[in-house]
Amino acid sequence: MRSWRSLPASGTERAASALSSTLGQPRAAGRHHGLLYGAALRIVEEDGSEQRWSFADLSDRSDRVANWLAGQGVRPGDRIILMLGNQVELWETLLAAMKLRAVVIPATTLLGPADLRDRVERGGGRFVVARSADTGRFAEVPGDYTRIAVGDPTAASASASAASTGWLPYADAYTAPSGFTPTGPTAANDTLLLYFTSGTTASPKLVEHTHTSYPVGHLSTMYWIGLRPGDVHLNISSPGWAKHAWSNVFAPWNAEATVFIHNYSRFDADRLLAEMERCGVTSFCAPPTVWRMLIQADLGRLATPPQIAVAAGEPLNPEVIEHVRRCWGVTIRDGFGQTETSVQIANSPGQPLKPGSMGRPSPGFDIALLDPVTGVPGDEGEICLDLTRERPVGLMTGYRGDPERTAEAMAGGYYRTGDIGSRDADGYITYIGRADDVLRSSSAGTESFPMRSRGSTRPSICRGGSAAPWATGVPGRSARASMSRSHRPLVDHL
Repeated sequence: MRSWRSLPASGTERAASALSSTLGQPRAAGRHHGLLYGAALRIVEEDGSEQRWSFADLSDRSDRVANWLAGQGVRPGDRIILMLGNQVELWETLLAAMKLRAVVIPATTLLGPADLRDRVERGGGRFVVARSADTGRFAEVPGDYTRIAVGDPTAASASASAASTGWLPYADAYTAPSGFTPTGPTAANDTLLLYFTSGTTASPKLVEHTHTSYPVGHLSTMYWIGLRPGDVHLNISSPGWAKHAWSNVFAPWNAEATVFIHNYSRFDADRLLAEMERCGVTSFCAPPTVWRMLIQADLGRLATPPQIAVAAGEPLNPEVIEHVRRCWGVTIRDGFGQTETSVQIANSPGQPLKPGSMGRPSPGFDIALLDPVTGVPGDEGEICLDLTRERPVGLMTGYRGDPERTAEAMAGGYYRTGDIGSRDADGYITYIGRADDVLRSSSAGTESFPMRSRGSTRPSICRGGSAAPWATGVPGRSARASMSRSHRPLVDHL
């Protein structure tokens, strides 16, 4: 097992340089000058307008936001509910919170009053940063918390405008002084993020991540994707979900890559492909839901298709993988991870791929497969992380405020994912299903994914106009690179 200590020093130093550039921390001169002024974020709107920000821009803007938030009373340890779309203020606020040693509670813009009350009450939210158009949702959310609205309040609905009384305008942050001075050191184990998992039968768990487990832990995600300095990375994911932080913040910026965003109200495969070609996207990550819609368009229209293609969310049909391979000359690679971790298992660049397999353990992760009944290690069982030798960097601290669930997940010196897999003689791991589903279906005779993947097919256009079959989709819950242990359907993440 390869540990992070065995990775090339240049790689870890480069990752630290990129993140420190946006955080505004001291760095050496020379090659870092190019990094500082390179594109960190590029957002293309549905109307065709676009903006770009360099690492230097985001460093300065987040300095101002941090100074302004401090003036509003944000102190180390305070929790900020961040409910924004893919807009620059999202990245600014996250970086500002890191500088202030505040804790961010990411929230999707789809949340209603009940979920928001839970985040204020159980999450201990003391500050809320939300779009002006969404302020009305907090009218039924009592609590002593500071409200900050992003965007023109006149663009909000009448009810939201009425509810916006008492909301501070985020735009005032840009008038704050530049240059941020920390009030103290940031410890590696200081809490940075609290994710509410999408619970289905029980209340959501609060997954706690530190300034190490996600910013540094996602070196495994960078390794899986294969990102390099100068790449333009497009990841289809919505803010509020862990995958957004994975591939729209930490992995690309650790690699000195550009985060590329194309905002849209309704998915349009042709428009997305056009923007990918125009803007030079070199790396593309999407859930199978998007891949299946994308292959209905003419993939061959791209003169310079992405050199990197990865999928996250659930098993991807072989027909889709083969179709993309013929059209783009690249193979879609997938991996496995959770909100609680970075990428644990992956098909990383350069290693041979086996159909249906998630790949092999990522650097820094020692994977054991334990029998879900007896706990005996073997070549088939619950996917677990061995904590007895060295705790993975990319593993959560635990479930905040829930020692019983934390103890259950970490029992016996293993972190237990709740997912079942099998391992072949070469160390490749194949996903089978959720532990509870597998135990139930073993007695009910439910068919496996390879059986279900034989879906209906239809023609699709490829380079040169040749026809290729594609599968309509896989019924059931999501699996690989799941965003939460409850596996909420991927459509909610788009």
